[in-house]
Amino acid sequence: MQKIAVLTSGGDAPGMNAAVRAVVRACAAHAGIAAVGVRRGYEGLMAGDFVTLGARDVANVLQRGGTMLRTARSKAFMTTEGRAQAAQHLRDQGIDGLVVIGGDGSFRGAECLAQEHGLAVVGLPGTIDNDLYGTDYSIGYLTAIETAVEALDKLRDTGASHERTFIIEVMGRRAGHIALDVALAGGAEDVFIPEDPRPASAVLEVIEQAHARGKTSIIIVVAEGYPGGGAQLQQTIEAHTGHQTRLAVLGHIQRGGRPAVGDRILASRLGAAAVEALLGGQRNIMLGMCHQQIKATPLYEAYSQRKAINQANYDCLRTLGV
Repeated sequence: MQKIAVLTSGGDAPGMNAAVRAVVRACAAHAGIAAVGVRRGYEGLMAGDFVTLGARDVANVLQRGGTMLRTARSKAFMTTEGRAQAAQHLRDQGIDGLVVIGGDGSFRGAECLAQEHGLAVVGLPGTIDNDLYGTDYSIGYLTAIETAVEALDKLRDTGASHERTFIIEVMGRRAGHIALDVALAGGAEDVFIPEDPRPASAVLEVIEQAHARGKTSIIIVVAEGYPGGGAQLQQTIEAHTGHQTRLAVLGHIQRGGRPAVGDRILASRLGAAAVEALLGGQRNIMLGMCHQQIKATPLYEAYSQRKAINQANYDCLRTLGV
C-alpha cells in the first residue's frame, strides 16, 4: 500500500481535524506511504478533488473545530454510477486505502464502495450523536455535551430569575445519548428521548411533582428525535398548566467549537490506528474505543445495530430529579 486517502463526510464534528492530522502523520511515519486528503466528502471523491498532505500541512489543526477538508452530503454518491466514478478517481490516483470519518450514512456509502469496487476502507466514528455501535464514544460527542451543558447552566440562571420552565432541545435525530448525558450533568428534572417515547402528557406529572416540592424553575431536556420534539412538550405544558414555558433549541451550536481534550485524544488514537489497520490488511471495518481499547467492528454492524442508551445513567437521572 502506497497511498491512503482520508475524507470527512456528513455532519461535521469537533475532533475531525485531529483525526485527519493523525492519519496524515501516521502515514508520514511510514516511509513510502503518502496521505491524500479528499475535499468535500463523497462529492469531492466523485469530482477527484484531492490534495496531497504532509506532516506540516496538518500543523495547528488539532485544536480547531469543523473540518479542514470540508464536508457534504451527496445524493449522487448513493447511485452505483456515482460510486463507480469515485472509485475510478481513486484508481487513477493510485490510492490503495480510504479512511472515512463520519456517521451511519457515511459508513453505508463506504461499505458500498468497498463491496462494489474492492477498495480497502476503514471508518472512524465522527458524529456528535454517539449512535454508532462498536464504540463507547464517537468523535465530537464529548465536546457536544460540554457545549450543551454550558448552555443549560446559563438557561438555568435566567429560568430561576423568572421562575420559568425551560425546555432545552438538543441534537439526536434517532438517539438520546446527548440528551441523557446533558440532563444528568446539568441537573435537569427529566429527559425525553426516542428510546423511551413516553407521551408528552408525562411531562405534566414532572411539573406537578416539582411544584409540590417547592421548585419555582424547572429544566426539561429533550432530544430532537423525540416525537414532536421540544415544541410538543412546550405546548402540552402551556395548554394544561398555563405555566410560563420557554423552548431553547440549541441546534448546530453543538457541532462547533474547539474539541474537548477527550475528543482530541480519541481522534488521534483512532486516526493513527486506521493507518496501521490498512497497512495490516484490515478492511471494511470501523475502529472504535471500548473500555480504553481500540476495537474493530464490521462497518455493517457499526451502522445497522442500535446502540443502547446508558441505562444506569437514565435510572440515576430519574432518581436525582427530585
